[in-house]
Amino acid sequence: MNPILAYLIFPGFLFTAVVGMLVSWIDRKVTARVQWRVGPPLLQPLYDFIKLLGKETIIPKGSSRITFLLAPVFGLAAVTLVSTLIWMAILFPEKGFTGDLIVVIYFLMIPSLAVIIGGFASKNPIASLGASREMKLMLADELPFILAVIVPVIQSGGAIRLGELVNHQNNYGMIFSWQYPSGIIALVVAVIAMQAKLTLVPFDIPEAETEIMSGPYVEYSGPPLAVFKLTRMMMLFTLPMTLVLLFLGGMHFQGWAILWSILKYVALLVLITLIRNTNPRVRIDQAMKFFWGPVTILGIVAVVLALLGR
Repeated sequence: MNPILAYLIFPGFLFTAVVGMLVSWIDRKVTARVQWRVGPPLLQPLYDFIKLLGKETIIPKGSSRITFLLAPVFGLAAVTLVSTLIWMAILFPEKGFTGDLIVVIYFLMIPSLAVIIGGFASKNPIASLGASREMKLMLADELPFILAVIVPVIQSGGAIRLGELVNHQNNYGMIFSWQYPSGIIALVVAVIAMQAKLTLVPFDIPEAETEIMSGPYVEYSGPPLAVFKLTRMMMLFTLPMTLVLLFLGGMHFQGWAILWSILKYVALLVLITLIRNTNPRVRIDQAMKFFWGPVTILGIVAVVLALLGR
């Protein structure tokens, strides 16, 4: 496969953006139905994106202009690279490179870093407050997430290549299995951390529209805001797919396995939607205590059980 086409079209930017918009619509539609509303039409995410592209880009006075404008691009580039690596590992497990799992973990942090940098660069007090919350939330959820990721690495014999993780689960079954309590606990920890990485309720503290008017995004408008929104939609697709690869055996496209593969992703998406519609927003100090307390302890327990072969 041509590397340029892989990163720009499939399974890179274009594919991830289209599916991300579709997933965003499903999330909004389900949320609307839960609240007894009709919800948006199918193409609403695309309409919103195009509308923002046509708006004027307003740069706040006194801001760091270059940093303010480049921050959204960094986040978009990172999620595109993660999606490409994940799907290349699913489609061609024999390819990839040693340590690409570490690269994926690193790049999954960059969208949050982009929000932090953009918020501080705007020099707006509300944006800075939101960026500060984003920074604390990222520091809180990264440790449990990494602990959860260590479990499939241990169970696969120390594999840090995505393709090896896929092949191991093809040969010996999913990491998430009733035979391995460590895999179950690790997936629970990863799902909780994923909710925070996506800054969805109850961890939507950085933007909290009713409190700080969308926080780091308050000064953004036009195309830069469109890029941030698109990055969020792409993350809603890419991050659950990462967990599908790590814990649920990846995706398969032969016969009925196609339906089972889709259901694995849909199950995670439904879980995300249920969590965001059944929980109130927590404070940032509560979130940090929660992640550095019980969630981290669960992650450590999962790692210990994995080391014990369970």
